[in-house]
Amino acid sequence: MTIASNVKQCVSSLKGVEAGLSSLALQTQDDESKRILHETMLVVNKVRKDVQKRVGELEREEPQYKGF
Repeated sequence: MTIASNVKQCVSSLKGVEAGLSSLALQTQDDESKRILHETMLVVNKVRKDVQKRVGELEREEPQYKGF
């Protein structure tokens, strides 16, 4: 597996974590738990965006990775 495909797999995993945190935040009744889950989701979202930027950099640096 190439570096680019590993990084893209990481982005996919982070999207799943975001979705899971969002779902948990919506399901919980406790306001403090909702707040913590939402804040954590926002942190994961930022990390995902940073990793997604890296995918773009990889694709620009190494055109053969584009589309993997």
